[in-house]
Amino acid sequence: MQVRIAMKYFTKKSLDFLKELEQNNDREWFHANKSRFQNDLEVPFRDLIENLIDEFQAIDPKIVITAKEAIFRIYRDVRFSSDKSPYKTHMSAIISAGGRKNLIVPGFYVELQKDKMMLYAGIYNPDTKTLEKIRYYIAEHGIEFKKLIADKDFVKVFGEIQGEKSKIIPKQFKEDAAEQPLLYNKAFYYMHEVPQKIVLGEDLISYLGASAAAAQKLNVFFRNAI
Repeated sequence: MQVRIAMKYFTKKSLDFLKELEQNNDREWFHANKSRFQNDLEVPFRDLIENLIDEFQAIDPKIVITAKEAIFRIYRDVRFSSDKSPYKTHMSAIISAGGRKNLIVPGFYVELQKDKMMLYAGIYNPDTKTLEKIRYYIAEHGIEFKKLIADKDFVKVFGEIQGEKSKIIPKQFKEDAAEQPLLYNKAFYYMHEVPQKIVLGEDLISYLGASAAAAQKLNVFFRNAI
């Protein structure tokens, strides 16, 4: 039996850093405040993800990764962007069987923002081949899929599946799409906003664990699909 240890990871200083970074997104300011970043944000976020990996392993035993394999760097890749701001204004990590090196594998994406935290699950940006597999699987397992998206725990925590929709759909899916409009989706993700009170409190791990559990059946469904 897993024993949770209540722990406070973030303080107002953590969120204040992100707020100030948004207003001072340049290398000079960041370097002058790097110790703040490390002490108030980077280290606490790493500690959170290390413990969250353990928490999520109880939900999904296929998650066998380290915090380093999960956490995204705060530095932006600006090579192909018109926005040359060097830093992201959030901290993020993906906890899944594939970690940040394989974004197709369904898992859990955690993003700490200046005023809240977001928990995402599902599949965000599948390639064409993977999308086709998902659509076939939904069409073939329509009754199961309908039950999963109507599950009371899922609906309470995540609401519904999100994702950009195609205007047209391959003809082999049209009949099934009349019954299940989500077949038009090009992504299948779901999200939950974690209140700031929870983010700054001692129950963050247990809150995220309980929230993630509500998404796991759908995550397994999509993993089976691909």
